[in-house]
Amino acid sequence: MDKLIIKGKWNLVKGKLKEKYGQLTDDDLQYVEGKEDQLIGRLQEVTGKAREELIEEIKNL
Repeated sequence: MDKLIIKGKWNLVKGKLKEKYGQLTDDDLQYVEGKEDQLIGRLQEVTGKAREELIEEIKNL
């Protein structure tokens, strides 16, 4: 995953994810630098989507 996308545009990405997946909470989307894998795992639990699919969605936001 492109860490610059996550780090540099996180507020925008977070808003778009919450828009798309209304069940996500701020706690689900808490981004801590270096913990990208935990974030993706949390998103997988909530959305039921595959890791690769979520990474592509985030890149395309």
